[in-house]
Amino acid sequence: MTVLLAGCAAPPSPPSSSVPASTSAPAPAPAPAPAPLPADPFAELFAGRLAGALPVGDDALVAVTVRRGGALARLGHDHVVAARRIAGYADPRQGRAVLRFRLDEMTVDEAGLRQEAGLAKQPSADAIAGTRENMLTKVLDAARFPFVEIRAQRLAGDTAHLQTDITLHGVTRRYLVPSVLATAPAGLVARGTLVLKQTDFGITPFSVLGGAMAVQDDMEIRFVIPVTAPGSSGAPAAVR
Repeated sequence: MTVLLAGCAAPPSPPSSSVPASTSAPAPAPAPAPAPLPADPFAELFAGRLAGALPVGDDALVAVTVRRGGALARLGHDHVVAARRIAGYADPRQGRAVLRFRLDEMTVDEAGLRQEAGLAKQPSADAIAGTRENMLTKVLDAARFPFVEIRAQRLAGDTAHLQTDITLHGVTRRYLVPSVLATAPAGLVARGTLVLKQTDFGITPFSVLGGAMAVQDDMEIRFVIPVTAPGSSGAPAAVR
């Protein structure tokens, strides 16, 4: 009977197939917003937005002497090109300055600057016009790269040099530039000289006749940069 009862007993219920409802994981917290990039101090300075910034004076000068080369160099000329319309500011408290000028506003072979560079013979007006055309189109590509920008920073403990970033022809190079800073009645004046190479900026020096007449790679640079104090008139007398 036990066997019969066992045979008549209801079969055990199958195990439940229900699955507990899953609980979703909490959403991840949003990533923090990236920290804003620090303001470019040179851009702020060039815009004249920094308190205490002094504007570049009207008599600022960057003069560049390039000399002839090649087997037929005696038939060519050395040249002086100069920037006089220079925009920019200096921040004496931070020892920082930024300058910018247009290539197509540079002068070519001013008589006075040629004499200062020791170049006695003055080229003709036609020769100067040809030099200017070749410089702006075939050498500097001024339509594509119209500006030269200079960013200078005085380094701590070094009063004889400026760490200077020069952007020309779309290329920026850094140099340690010897300079002298002097006070003047209307503000401050920075002076110095240096030699750069055109090829450092991806520029091919001008040449004709397979290089028989050419411009040397070196650029001999002289600068006089006055900055004027608020309320002063004109550039410091030492620059005139």
